[in-house]
Amino acid sequence: MTASYPLRPFLPADTMALRELFAQSIEELTAEDYDEDQRAAWASTAVDAEAFAERLGSMVTLVVQVDGEYAGFASLKSNNIFDMLYVHPYHAGQGVGAALSDAIERLARGRGASEITVEASDTAVPFFEARGYQAKQRTMLPRDDLWLANTTMTKQLGAANDG
Repeated sequence: MTASYPLRPFLPADTMALRELFAQSIEELTAEDYDEDQRAAWASTAVDAEAFAERLGSMVTLVVQVDGEYAGFASLKSNNIFDMLYVHPYHAGQGVGAALSDAIERLARGRGASEITVEASDTAVPFFEARGYQAKQRTMLPRDDLWLANTTMTKQLGAANDG
């Protein structure tokens, strides 16, 4: 049984706090898999607050706050792409990511998707494997003048009435 967290839709007022969470999550949680330059390049994708807000707002983005603190967020793009999942380092391992993932998968299934795809960082692969995602291919993403490895993973979703 995963912990229950209150989920709500992203609001433009969340942008600055989520940028900070995004950067902290990358800096602290991916250090074993990506070097300092790679983490900085990855985090820099949220430097432009307006563009970051636009990205989050263009998808179904869910936010978790615990006692007023931002604990995590996740986004569903095009009804079948699990685009973003970031948990604040302080809340890592406490079920925030699982609660967000459950919600994103339910949303995708409810919107008619039979399969969901995620581009998982090397850090996130074990998390998604444990949720039943299967690795399909390795990808190298250009960020600034660096390359970041990730894994395209997919999961079959049951019919909307499966559970």
